Amino acid sequence: MNHDTVVANAKDVADRVLAPAARQSDREGRFSSEAVAALGAARLLGLMLPEEVGGSGLGPRSFAAVVATLAEADASVAMVYLMHVSATATIAAARPGAAVAPILKDIAAGRHLSTLAFSEAGSRSHFWAPVSRARRNAAGARISAKKSWVTSAGHAQSYVVSSLAPEATDPTQSTLYLLQKDAPGLSVAGPWDGLGLRANASAPMTLEGCEVAPEHQLTEDGGGFPAMLQVVLPLFNLGTAAVALGLCRAAVAATAAHLKTARFEHLGQSLGESLPTLRAQLATMQIDTDGLAARIDDVVDHLERPRETTMLRVLESKAAAGDVAINVTSAAMRACGGAAFSKQTNIERLFRDAHAGAVMAPTGDVLREFIGKAVLGIPLF
Repeated sequence: MNHDTVVANAKDVADRVLAPAARQSDREGRFSSEAVAALGAARLLGLMLPEEVGGSGLGPRSFAAVVATLAEADASVAMVYLMHVSATATIAAARPGAAVAPILKDIAAGRHLSTLAFSEAGSRSHFWAPVSRARRNAAGARISAKKSWVTSAGHAQSYVVSSLAPEATDPTQSTLYLLQKDAPGLSVAGPWDGLGLRANASAPMTLEGCEVAPEHQLTEDGGGFPAMLQVVLPLFNLGTAAVALGLCRAAVAATAAHLKTARFEHLGQSLGESLPTLRAQLATMQIDTDGLAARIDDVVDHLERPRETTMLRVLESKAAAGDVAINVTSAAMRACGGAAFSKQTNIERLFRDAHAGAVMAPTGDVLREFIGKAVLGIPLF
C-alpha cells in the first residue's frame, strides 16, 4: 500500500470505529479491541514492516500521518497504535538468530498486537535504565521485574521487555527480550484509571521469574540501550507529537463548530460572529496547530535524511508538541466555556488527553535537560 492509501484507511477506521465509541470508551476506561481488529483488517499494523514479510514497507511520514488521523478521533487508540509500531520496529531490528519472522508475518497480517514494557517504578521517567536484572539459566534468561505504564497491558499478544544484562555494571547496559502474552509469570498488576488517555490500558505489569529462550532475546547483551535510542525513541517521540497534532486539530474543529452553532439569540448572531476575542483565540489555536504540523514535517525529513541535527529535532519534537497540545486544548476549553466544562462537547476529553504527553517518559523536563546538554555539547548520558 502507498502513503495515500494507508492514510485513507486510517481515516475510514477513525470515522467508522473510533469516533462513535470514543466518548464511552473514555468514560468507562475501556480498551477497544474492536479498534485493534479494525486496524489489523485495514493492514495498518504492519505499516513499517518490509514487504517480504507482508508489511507495507512505509516510513515515518506515513506513520505520523496515520497516528495523527487516529488521534483526531481517539487519542487512546492512537497511543496503542504508536506503541505497537515502536515495538514492531524493535522486533524487526532483532539480532541475527532471533526467531521473530513468524511474529512479524502475523503482525503484517493484522493478527498480532505488540507493545513496549520499558518503564519501571524504580527508575521512573528514565525509561532507558531498568533496575531489574536478567539472570542466566539453562533455558536462556530468567526475568523478574515490575513494569509500569505498559500500554495495552493484558491485551497485546507480545511485549518488548527491557532488563539489565546479567553482567551489567551500568544502568545503560540493558538487553531487550520478547515475551508472549501467555508467558508463565507475566501478569497485569493493577487497573488503569488515568486522568487522560483512559482507554489505552496503560497498566502496570509484573514479571515473576519469566523464562526467555535465547531465540527471543532481541538484542545482544547490553544492546538494549542503543536500540532504545536509535530505534524506539525517534518513532516514539514522532508518534507522540503526531498524537498531539491530532488532538490540536480536533480541538480546533470542535471549537469552530461551537462558535458557529452557539448563538446569542437576543443579538441574532453566533458566538463567532459576535465576539472578536473568541475569533482571535481560534486563530491562535490554528496558528499553533499549523506550526506543530510544520515541526513534525521537519522531524520526518530529518529521519528520512539523517544529519547532525536529527537527534536534536527528535528530542525537541515531543517536548514542543506537549506544550502546544496543552495550550491549544486549554484555549478550546476557554473559548467554549460552559459547553466544554460540562462535557457537552468532546473538548474536555481532548484537554485531559493532551496532558498525558507531558508526564509520559521521556517527560518534557527530561527532554529539556537532554536538549540543553546537546546545545552545550555535553554528553547526554
